[in-house]
Amino acid sequence: MGAHRFPFRAMAADNEVQVHGDEELAVRAAGAAIAEVLRIEARYSRYRPESVVSRINAAAGSSVGIDAETRGLLAYADACFLQSGGLFDATSGVLRRAWRFDEGRVPDDAEIAPLLRLIGWGRVDLGEASVRLPDRGMELDFGGFGKEYAVDRAAAVLRGAGVQSALVNLAGDVMILGPQPDGSAWRVGIRHPRRDGELVATLPVSSGALATSGDYERFTEVNGVRHCHVLDPRTGRSARGFQSVTVHAQSCLVAGSASTIAMLKGRDGGLAWLRDLGLAHFCVLEDGSIVDAFGPHDTA
Repeated sequence: MGAHRFPFRAMAADNEVQVHGDEELAVRAAGAAIAEVLRIEARYSRYRPESVVSRINAAAGSSVGIDAETRGLLAYADACFLQSGGLFDATSGVLRRAWRFDEGRVPDDAEIAPLLRLIGWGRVDLGEASVRLPDRGMELDFGGFGKEYAVDRAAAVLRGAGVQSALVNLAGDVMILGPQPDGSAWRVGIRHPRRDGELVATLPVSSGALATSGDYERFTEVNGVRHCHVLDPRTGRSARGFQSVTVHAQSCLVAGSASTIAMLKGRDGGLAWLRDLGLAHFCVLEDGSIVDAFGPHDTA
Protein backbone atom coordinates (compact mmCIF):
# COMPACT_ATOMS: atom_id res chain seq x y z
CA MET A 1 0.00 0.00 0.00
CA GLY A 2 1.05 3.63 -0.33
CA ALA A 3 1.28 6.43 -2.85
CA HIS A 4 2.63 5.66 -6.33
CA ARG A 5 3.57 8.37 -8.82
CA PHE A 6 3.70 7.90 -12.59
CA PRO A 7 5.10 10.88 -14.54
CA PHE A 8 4.74 10.91 -18.32
CA ARG A 9 4.87 13.21 -21.35
CA ALA A 10 1.84 13.87 -23.53
CA MET A 11 0.26 16.82 -25.30
CA ALA A 12 3.61 18.69 -25.20
CA ALA A 13 3.51 18.80 -21.40
CA ASP A 14 4.78 17.07 -18.27
CA ASN A 15 1.95 15.13 -16.63
CA GLU A 16 1.43 12.75 -13.74
CA VAL A 17 -0.88 10.10 -12.37
CA GLN A 18 -0.79 9.45 -8.62
CA VAL A 19 -2.46 6.36 -7.20
CA HIS A 20 -2.92 5.25 -3.59
CA GLY A 21 -3.14 1.53 -2.95
CA ASP A 22 -1.64 -1.80 -3.90
CA GLU A 23 1.42 -1.39 -6.10
CA GLU A 24 0.40 -4.01 -8.65
CA LEU A 25 -3.03 -2.41 -9.07
CA ALA A 26 -1.48 1.07 -9.23
CA VAL A 27 0.97 0.10 -11.97
CA ARG A 28 -1.69 -1.64 -14.05
CA ALA A 29 -4.31 1.09 -13.63
CA ALA A 30 -1.93 4.00 -14.20
CA GLY A 31 -0.53 2.34 -17.31
CA ALA A 32 -4.02 1.98 -18.73
CA ALA A 33 -4.91 5.59 -17.84
CA ILE A 34 -1.75 6.93 -19.50
CA ALA A 35 -2.45 4.82 -22.58
CA GLU A 36 -5.90 6.39 -22.77
CA VAL A 37 -4.41 9.90 -22.71
CA LEU A 38 -2.02 8.96 -25.52
CA ARG A 39 -4.90 7.48 -27.52
CA ILE A 40 -6.88 10.70 -27.26
CA GLU A 41 -3.84 12.78 -28.23
CA ALA A 42 -3.23 10.64 -31.32
CA ARG A 43 -6.91 10.75 -32.24
CA TYR A 44 -7.63 14.46 -31.84
CA SER A 45 -4.39 16.44 -32.02
CA ARG A 46 -4.26 18.89 -34.91
CA TYR A 47 -0.49 18.29 -34.95
CA ARG A 48 -0.99 14.67 -36.04
CA PRO A 49 -1.72 14.46 -39.79
CA GLU A 50 -3.48 11.12 -39.32
CA SER A 51 -5.81 12.35 -36.53
CA VAL A 52 -9.57 12.68 -36.85
CA VAL A 53 -9.29 16.46 -36.54
CA SER A 54 -6.65 16.71 -39.27
CA ARG A 55 -8.76 14.52 -41.53
CA ILE A 56 -11.83 16.73 -41.04
CA ASN A 57 -9.80 19.89 -41.63
CA ALA A 58 -8.15 18.54 -44.77
CA ALA A 59 -11.60 17.74 -46.18
CA ALA A 60 -13.12 21.17 -45.49
CA GLY A 61 -15.93 21.68 -47.97
CA SER A 62 -16.90 17.99 -47.89
CA SER A 63 -18.60 15.76 -45.31
CA VAL A 64 -16.49 13.40 -43.21
CA GLY A 65 -17.85 10.39 -41.36
CA ILE A 66 -17.40 10.43 -37.58
CA ASP A 67 -17.89 7.90 -34.80
CA ALA A 68 -19.90 8.30 -31.60
CA GLU A 69 -16.96 9.55 -29.51
CA THR A 70 -16.15 12.33 -31.97
CA ARG A 71 -19.85 13.16 -32.35
CA GLY A 72 -20.10 13.52 -28.57
CA LEU A 73 -17.15 15.90 -28.41
CA LEU A 74 -18.51 18.01 -31.25
CA ALA A 75 -21.90 18.11 -29.52
CA TYR A 76 -20.13 19.38 -26.41
CA ALA A 77 -18.39 22.06 -28.49
CA ASP A 78 -21.82 23.05 -29.79
CA ALA A 79 -23.21 23.30 -26.25
CA CYS A 80 -20.26 25.49 -25.21
CA PHE A 81 -20.81 27.73 -28.24
CA LEU A 82 -24.45 28.23 -27.27
CA GLN A 83 -23.75 28.60 -23.54
CA SER A 84 -21.06 31.21 -24.18
CA GLY A 85 -23.03 33.28 -26.66
CA GLY A 86 -20.62 32.32 -29.42
CA LEU A 87 -17.41 33.11 -27.51
CA PHE A 88 -16.30 29.47 -27.23
CA ASP A 89 -15.85 28.58 -30.90
CA ALA A 90 -14.09 25.38 -31.94
CA THR A 91 -13.33 26.90 -35.36
CA SER A 92 -11.33 29.84 -33.94
CA GLY A 93 -8.01 27.98 -33.93
CA VAL A 94 -7.24 29.49 -37.35
CA LEU A 95 -6.24 32.66 -35.49
CA ARG A 96 -2.93 31.02 -34.62
CA ARG A 97 -1.91 31.72 -38.23
CA ALA A 98 -1.69 35.40 -37.29
CA TRP A 99 -0.70 35.11 -33.63
CA ARG A 100 2.87 33.85 -33.11
CA PHE A 101 3.57 34.56 -29.48
CA ASP A 102 7.31 33.95 -29.76
CA GLU A 103 7.76 36.83 -32.22
CA GLY A 104 7.08 39.73 -29.86
CA ARG A 105 4.58 41.42 -32.14
CA VAL A 106 0.82 41.93 -32.44
CA PRO A 107 -0.84 41.12 -35.78
CA ASP A 108 -2.56 44.00 -37.52
CA ASP A 109 -6.15 44.09 -38.74
CA ALA A 110 -5.11 43.13 -42.27
CA GLU A 111 -3.71 39.84 -40.95
CA ILE A 112 -6.69 39.04 -38.74
CA ALA A 113 -9.58 40.05 -41.02
CA PRO A 114 -9.33 37.14 -43.50
CA LEU A 115 -9.11 34.67 -40.61
CA LEU A 116 -12.25 36.02 -38.98
CA ARG A 117 -14.12 35.05 -42.14
CA LEU A 118 -13.07 31.43 -41.54
CA ILE A 119 -14.49 31.37 -38.01
CA GLY A 120 -18.09 30.37 -37.41
CA TRP A 121 -19.18 27.29 -35.52
CA GLY A 122 -22.76 28.15 -36.38
CA ARG A 123 -22.03 27.35 -40.04
CA VAL A 124 -20.61 23.88 -39.32
CA ASP A 125 -22.89 21.10 -40.53
CA LEU A 126 -22.94 18.51 -37.73
CA GLY A 127 -24.95 15.38 -38.45
CA GLU A 128 -25.44 12.21 -36.45
CA ALA A 129 -22.57 10.44 -38.18
CA SER A 130 -20.82 13.15 -40.18
CA VAL A 131 -19.46 16.67 -40.00
CA ARG A 132 -18.75 19.22 -42.71
CA LEU A 133 -16.78 22.44 -42.54
CA PRO A 134 -18.47 24.56 -45.20
CA ASP A 135 -15.47 26.52 -46.48
CA ARG A 136 -11.96 25.57 -47.53
CA GLY A 137 -9.49 26.89 -44.99
CA MET A 138 -11.82 26.41 -42.01
CA GLU A 139 -10.51 24.24 -39.19
CA LEU A 140 -11.66 22.45 -36.09
CA ASP A 141 -9.38 22.72 -33.08
CA PHE A 142 -10.00 20.63 -29.96
CA GLY A 143 -7.40 22.64 -28.02
CA GLY A 144 -10.13 24.22 -25.91
CA PHE A 145 -11.36 20.91 -24.50
CA GLY A 146 -9.27 17.96 -25.73
CA LYS A 147 -6.87 17.90 -22.78
CA GLU A 148 -9.71 18.20 -20.31
CA TYR A 149 -11.53 15.33 -21.99
CA ALA A 150 -8.36 13.26 -21.65
CA VAL A 151 -8.22 14.02 -17.92
CA ASP A 152 -11.79 12.78 -17.48
CA ARG A 153 -11.17 9.66 -19.54
CA ALA A 154 -7.97 8.81 -17.64
CA ALA A 155 -9.85 9.17 -14.35
CA ALA A 156 -12.64 6.93 -15.67
CA VAL A 157 -10.08 4.26 -16.55
CA LEU A 158 -8.64 4.42 -13.03
CA ARG A 159 -12.10 4.18 -11.52
CA GLY A 160 -12.96 1.24 -13.75
CA ALA A 161 -9.83 -0.55 -12.58
CA GLY A 162 -10.98 -0.31 -8.99
CA VAL A 163 -8.84 2.63 -7.86
CA GLN A 164 -10.51 4.61 -5.07
CA SER A 165 -7.93 7.34 -4.37
CA ALA A 166 -6.00 8.96 -7.21
CA LEU A 167 -5.06 12.19 -8.95
CA VAL A 168 -4.67 12.83 -12.67
CA ASN A 169 -2.71 15.95 -13.61
CA LEU A 170 -2.35 16.99 -17.24
CA ALA A 171 -0.36 20.23 -17.39
CA GLY A 172 -2.15 21.64 -14.34
CA ASP A 173 -5.66 20.45 -15.14
CA VAL A 174 -6.53 17.98 -12.40
CA MET A 175 -9.12 15.33 -11.59
CA ILE A 176 -9.38 13.85 -8.09
CA LEU A 177 -10.79 10.40 -7.38
CA GLY A 178 -11.79 10.35 -3.73
CA PRO A 179 -9.96 11.70 -0.70
CA GLN A 180 -6.57 10.40 0.38
CA PRO A 181 -6.56 7.16 2.42
CA ASP A 182 -6.55 9.04 5.74
CA GLY A 183 -9.68 10.90 4.67
CA SER A 184 -7.94 14.20 4.01
CA ALA A 185 -8.37 16.25 0.86
CA TRP A 186 -5.72 16.43 -1.81
CA ARG A 187 -3.99 19.82 -1.85
CA VAL A 188 -3.74 21.25 -5.34
CA GLY A 189 -1.42 24.20 -5.94
CA ILE A 190 -2.54 26.98 -8.29
CA ARG A 191 0.27 28.59 -10.24
CA HIS A 192 0.94 32.28 -9.63
CA PRO A 193 0.23 33.94 -12.98
CA ARG A 194 3.08 36.44 -12.63
CA ARG A 195 5.75 34.73 -10.48
CA ASP A 196 7.38 31.68 -12.00
CA GLY A 197 7.71 28.79 -9.58
CA GLU A 198 5.33 30.28 -7.03
CA LEU A 199 1.77 29.39 -6.05
CA VAL A 200 -1.02 31.90 -5.59
CA ALA A 201 -3.15 29.42 -3.60
CA THR A 202 -3.40 25.82 -2.45
CA LEU A 203 -6.91 24.42 -2.79
CA PRO A 204 -8.24 21.35 -0.95
CA VAL A 205 -10.07 18.92 -3.25
CA SER A 206 -11.57 15.54 -2.33
CA SER A 207 -13.40 14.91 -5.59
CA GLY A 208 -14.03 16.49 -8.97
CA ALA A 209 -11.78 18.56 -11.19
CA LEU A 210 -9.83 21.80 -11.16
CA ALA A 211 -8.91 23.54 -14.41
CA THR A 212 -7.21 26.87 -14.96
CA SER A 213 -7.13 29.25 -17.92
CA GLY A 214 -4.61 32.07 -17.82
CA ASP A 215 -2.80 34.75 -19.75
CA TYR A 216 0.63 33.33 -18.86
CA GLU A 217 0.77 30.13 -20.91
CA ARG A 218 1.39 31.66 -24.35
CA PHE A 219 1.64 35.42 -24.58
CA THR A 220 3.59 38.37 -25.86
CA GLU A 221 3.99 41.80 -24.29
CA VAL A 222 4.14 44.85 -26.55
CA ASN A 223 4.36 48.40 -25.15
CA GLY A 224 3.51 47.10 -21.68
CA VAL A 225 0.33 45.32 -22.80
CA ARG A 226 0.06 41.55 -22.47
CA HIS A 227 -1.58 39.69 -25.35
CA CYS A 228 -2.40 36.05 -24.59
CA HIS A 229 -3.55 32.96 -26.49
CA VAL A 230 -7.16 33.16 -25.23
CA LEU A 231 -8.59 34.89 -28.29
CA ASP A 232 -12.04 36.36 -28.86
CA PRO A 233 -13.43 34.79 -32.07
CA ARG A 234 -15.39 37.96 -32.85
CA THR A 235 -12.35 40.27 -32.91
CA GLY A 236 -9.34 37.98 -33.12
CA ARG A 237 -7.88 39.83 -30.14
CA SER A 238 -6.86 38.62 -26.69
CA ALA A 239 -9.28 38.30 -23.80
CA ARG A 240 -8.99 41.00 -21.12
CA GLY A 241 -9.87 41.19 -17.46
CA PHE A 242 -8.18 38.19 -15.85
CA GLN A 243 -4.68 36.93 -15.23
CA SER A 244 -6.11 33.50 -14.45
CA VAL A 245 -9.39 31.73 -13.75
CA THR A 246 -9.54 28.44 -11.84
CA VAL A 247 -12.83 26.51 -11.71
CA HIS A 248 -13.89 23.44 -9.74
CA ALA A 249 -16.50 21.16 -11.32
CA GLN A 250 -17.44 17.51 -11.33
CA SER A 251 -15.72 16.97 -14.68
CA CYS A 252 -12.54 18.50 -16.07
CA LEU A 253 -14.33 19.07 -19.36
CA VAL A 254 -16.79 21.40 -17.63
CA ALA A 255 -14.15 23.05 -15.43
CA GLY A 256 -11.87 23.76 -18.38
CA SER A 257 -14.51 25.15 -20.73
CA ALA A 258 -16.02 27.22 -17.91
CA SER A 259 -12.66 28.80 -17.06
CA THR A 260 -12.02 29.63 -20.71
CA ILE A 261 -15.51 31.06 -21.27
CA ALA A 262 -15.16 33.20 -18.14
CA MET A 263 -11.90 34.65 -19.47
CA LEU A 264 -13.52 35.38 -22.83
CA LYS A 265 -16.45 37.14 -21.16
CA GLY A 266 -14.09 39.50 -19.32
CA ARG A 267 -13.94 40.39 -15.66
CA ASP A 268 -17.50 41.49 -14.89
CA GLY A 269 -19.27 39.19 -17.32
CA GLY A 270 -17.05 36.24 -16.46
CA LEU A 271 -17.48 36.56 -12.71
CA ALA A 272 -21.25 36.96 -13.01
CA TRP A 273 -21.43 33.94 -15.32
CA LEU A 274 -19.48 31.72 -12.90
CA ARG A 275 -21.67 32.85 -10.01
CA ASP A 276 -24.82 32.09 -12.01
CA LEU A 277 -23.51 28.60 -12.81
CA GLY A 278 -22.80 28.00 -9.14
CA LEU A 279 -19.27 26.75 -9.83
CA ALA A 280 -16.58 27.29 -7.19
CA HIS A 281 -13.83 29.51 -8.59
CA PHE A 282 -10.62 31.32 -7.74
CA CYS A 283 -9.71 34.23 -10.02
CA VAL A 284 -6.76 36.59 -10.30
CA LEU A 285 -7.96 39.77 -11.97
CA GLU A 286 -6.00 41.80 -14.49
CA ASP A 287 -4.79 44.18 -11.76
CA GLY A 288 -3.58 41.29 -9.58
CA SER A 289 -6.45 41.38 -7.08
CA ILE A 290 -8.16 38.12 -6.16
CA VAL A 291 -11.79 37.02 -6.27
CA ASP A 292 -12.04 33.95 -4.10
CA ALA A 293 -15.28 31.96 -4.32
CA PHE A 294 -13.81 28.58 -3.51
CA GLY A 295 -14.06 28.10 0.25
CA PRO A 296 -11.50 27.71 3.04
CA HIS A 297 -7.95 27.21 1.77
CA ASP A 298 -4.42 28.55 1.88
CA THR A 299 -3.30 31.60 -0.12
CA ALA A 300 0.26 32.59 -0.87
